[in-house]
Amino acid sequence: MEPQNAVGALGALAHPSRLEVFRLLVQAGPEGMAAGEIARATGSLANTLSTNLNILAAAGLVAARRDGRSIIYTAGYERMRELLAFLMEDCCAGKPEFCAPLTEIGGRACAAEAASC
Repeated sequence: MEPQNAVGALGALAHPSRLEVFRLLVQAGPEGMAAGEIARATGSLANTLSTNLNILAAAGLVAARRDGRSIIYTAGYERMRELLAFLMEDCCAGKPEFCAPLTEIGGRACAAEAASC
């Protein structure tokens, strides 16, 4: 990942409401959630949620698909993995034991979500 792309993704996540939406979609898994469900779960107004989803989508962190009359949003798992890999690149000057707790946390989260990771 290029540094500019990482800055864009981190900037998109650097807002409490957008971070909440992104984390909710990560938890929802590849099935995603309809916009109305996201609004109810986060207490967001429709126009605010729409803006936040557009910002996350522009950063590649959220994808949308139409399902009948609903728009289903999913987390951009590939972009998330790229961002996490970028942040962990050359972890701790070649001392992977410092990063081990992070990889263990990720492993447990991925095991819980199975299909998402």
